[in-house]
Amino acid sequence: MERYELTTQRRPWVVGVSGASGTPYAAAVVRALLAAGEAVDLVVSRASRLTLLDETGISFRDAHWRDDLRTWLALGADGKPGTFEADVSGVRYWAAGDLAAGPSSGSYPAKGMIIVPASTACVAGVATGLSKDLLQRVASVTLKERRPLIVAVRETPLSGQTLKQLVALDEAGAVVLPASPAFYAGATHIQDLVDFVAGRALDAAGVPHRLYRRWEGELGGASGSRRAG
Repeated sequence: MERYELTTQRRPWVVGVSGASGTPYAAAVVRALLAAGEAVDLVVSRASRLTLLDETGISFRDAHWRDDLRTWLALGADGKPGTFEADVSGVRYWAAGDLAAGPSSGSYPAKGMIIVPASTACVAGVATGLSKDLLQRVASVTLKERRPLIVAVRETPLSGQTLKQLVALDEAGAVVLPASPAFYAGATHIQDLVDFVAGRALDAAGVPHRLYRRWEGELGGASGSRRAG
């Protein structure tokens, strides 16, 4: 009988970026996953490229994705270049139109998926199982394989139809995580607000991080940290 040796297998988190406003959220999630030692598979939808260009001036190109991703991850939420160091060696990129990509199959060894930001169109596609592109297909696979799916929806106000679709995602096992920054962590910069949302997404994924000050039941902690700084 033929024997198969067990080897250490790469098991990434898939990060899907849809066309909603909020590309700094996606960058913060990818940076934090890499900082935690996690591998990342990245899927950038066609619509999100327009948003990324509008919000950062970066043209995300399939043929030059490493350079473009490195430039994107180095940006601060205020658009300042060189704010962060960006090592993208732990990232694998899949084109949104590649429905034969690894993560499109349930046998691909992914840990789960984070969609950040998630547009209402993306929410509708995932909730109805449309799978019109790789991002939606991977989300459907994640749900059917009972892996963690975190959907960081970024839209306001929400229509009744979108609310029903979010309930459907919740019932299917996804974590619906609105991109809603909090202020108790002592935010003094736009990056603090972005990092709070990214940190909550990583909390839902069970990935350790130090992106924000956690609530410890003491009133005035945020103002105290601002005075100390």
